[in-house]
Amino acid sequence: MRGPAVIRQLIFDLDGTLVDSCSICVQILSGMLEDRGSDHRIDTVTARPWMSVGGAAMVAALLGPACGDPQREIIEFRARYRETVTPPEMLFDGVAEGLARLHDQGFTMAICSNKPQDLCEQVLRDTGIDGLFRTVTGLRPGLRAKPELDLLDATLSALRCMPGECLFIGDSEIDHHVADRAGIPFVFMSYGYAVPEYEPEESVSYDCFLAMSDSILRRALAARAA
Repeated sequence: MRGPAVIRQLIFDLDGTLVDSCSICVQILSGMLEDRGSDHRIDTVTARPWMSVGGAAMVAALLGPACGDPQREIIEFRARYRETVTPPEMLFDGVAEGLARLHDQGFTMAICSNKPQDLCEQVLRDTGIDGLFRTVTGLRPGLRAKPELDLLDATLSALRCMPGECLFIGDSEIDHHVADRAGIPFVFMSYGYAVPEYEPEESVSYDCFLAMSDSILRRALAARAA
């Protein structure tokens, strides 16, 4: 990994990195289709490639022929999401344990997500990991979605750190692109929502959250001992 010998701030994407939200999105969208009497059907295999796109584009693509105005559809989708509980089982394997280890060792952690702010906070509460993060930056008025820099800049400001003093951990091309634009070393979680053939250049990649968190902890311990 690039950057200083000791990095103490970690910025995480949410969906596809910490939480496997695909099945919940499919559940919500399937309910919308059923309520409209549509014969169109979706499943997690169909939906998964659209998860990193998110927002109105995702909803429009998955509703397919039953989609009306995408901007109205995303409003309904998010309203239904607010009434949906995300169980702790939706965390990817090792996330709760790995985050707790990092937190206990003094790492400052943050969320930077294209999910609306209130939904970020709701999902973190539902899954029981909300107390582990110093700051949560989600989509809200005045901030443009990733890969624009607005959300990441707001996160850095809240953490009071420079780009080279932290890591960005994400699962998609969008996360990699915004981290590179900001000059932040990127860690790629390959189990997420990137296209299957995606291989980020000059980035460390992991297929297991605990392996990633343990690597960061070993690096920190080695730097302390040096």
